[in-house]
Amino acid sequence: MITVERTVLLPVPLDDAVAYLEEFERTEEWDPGTVRCARVDEGAVRPGSTWRNTSRFRGRTTDLVYRLDVREPTRLVFTGENATVIATDEMVFAARGPEATALSYRASFRFKGLARLAAPFLRNDFERLGDDVVERMPAAVAGHPR
Repeated sequence: MITVERTVLLPVPLDDAVAYLEEFERTEEWDPGTVRCARVDEGAVRPGSTWRNTSRFRGRTTDLVYRLDVREPTRLVFTGENATVIATDEMVFAARGPEATALSYRASFRFKGLARLAAPFLRNDFERLGDDVVERMPAAVAGHPR
């Protein structure tokens, strides 16, 4: 398994940060690996809500179906899966004054079958992707109308 962890300061109040990031289709705005992401179901975002995510990694495109597993006032957990990987994105939020939020972001990738053999060779690519995410996320969150 590969786990990438980052902490980033978001220039918005806690409730706004959670509201923005719980709409997982917004990964297109802050995750450079996401090509497209669309909500599968309808209604209010809640545990069980699902998204189809298409990502590009190392020149290859892959689709995962993500589900919101945990939706708490200061924590979100999404799990995506396809035939070769289970990806878990956990976001933990903490207010930093009235206009800022610290986000602790952990992305874990558990590979299945023969893909497990490639995992040790992918760590550096995932670490670079984590760096790119925290570079893009503050501007994406701040640019969203409240």
